[in-house]
Amino acid sequence: MVADKASASSQEPPASQRVAFFDVVRGFSVISMVLFHLCYDLRYIYGFDLGFFQPPFQDIWRCSISWVFLFIAGCMCTFSRNGLKRSAKYLLAALTVYVVTVLAAVDTPISFGIIFCMGACTLVEYLLQRLHIAPSGLAAAATLLLAFLFTQGISHGYVGFGSMHVYLPKSLYATPYLSWLGFPGPGFASGDYYPVLPYCLMFLCGAAVARWWKVTGYPKIVQSLSFAPLEAVGRHALPIYLFHQPLIIAFIELFLI
Repeated sequence: MVADKASASSQEPPASQRVAFFDVVRGFSVISMVLFHLCYDLRYIYGFDLGFFQPPFQDIWRCSISWVFLFIAGCMCTFSRNGLKRSAKYLLAALTVYVVTVLAAVDTPISFGIIFCMGACTLVEYLLQRLHIAPSGLAAAATLLLAFLFTQGISHGYVGFGSMHVYLPKSLYATPYLSWLGFPGPGFASGDYYPVLPYCLMFLCGAAVARWWKVTGYPKIVQSLSFAPLEAVGRHALPIYLFHQPLIIAFIELFLI
C-alpha cells in the first residue's frame, strides 16, 4: 500500500509546477470560441450568409466550447489557493461584461453568461470545500455528469432524457429573481446564458476528476501534453474573453464590410 502511494505521488507534478495540459486544452477552446463568435457576428449582426452556422452544428460547437471551459475551470479549483478571491474576480468581470454590453447595445446584453457561471461555480466549490463535502473521485464525477445531462432542459422548464422528461412547476419561472439559478423569468433575455444549473454540475465534475488525479496520479497524456502557443493562449483566457468581441467587431468593420 505504501509503495502504491509513492508511485502515485511520483506521477503528480510538483505543486509549484503548472500542468501544461490544462492550458493547452483551454487555449484550444479559447481559439474555438473566438472563431465561433466571429461566425455569430457575421451572421446575426452583419447578415452574412453562413449556411453552415446553424443548428445542430452551431449548438454542438457551442457546447464543445462551454462544456470544456467549465470542466477545466473545475479542475483548476484544485490548484487555487484562494477560491473566494478567484470567484470575486470572475464575478467582477461578469458585471463588467454586462455593463459594457448594455452600453454598447450591439446585441442582447449578456447577463448570467459564462464568466458569471464560472464565478458562481467557483464560489459553490469553495463553500463545499469549507464544509468538507467537495466531490472527489470517478464515481462522483460520473454522477455529476449524468445529473448535468439530465438537467439540460431546466431553463426550458423540464428535466430528463429525450422523450422521457418531467416538467417543472411553472411557478419557478414566474419570478425574475431565479434567472441566475437556471429558471429564466418572464421576458428574460441574454446574449449568453449559463446559469448555475445545470452548468455547475459540469464544473463540479471537473473538480471531482482533478481531485482523483491528485490522489492516483495524472494520466500520461496530462503529464506529457504540451504546445507552447496554446499554453500561452490558455494562460490568458480571461482577458482574451473580455476583449475578443470588440476586436472582432473592429476587424469586420475594417476589412469585411
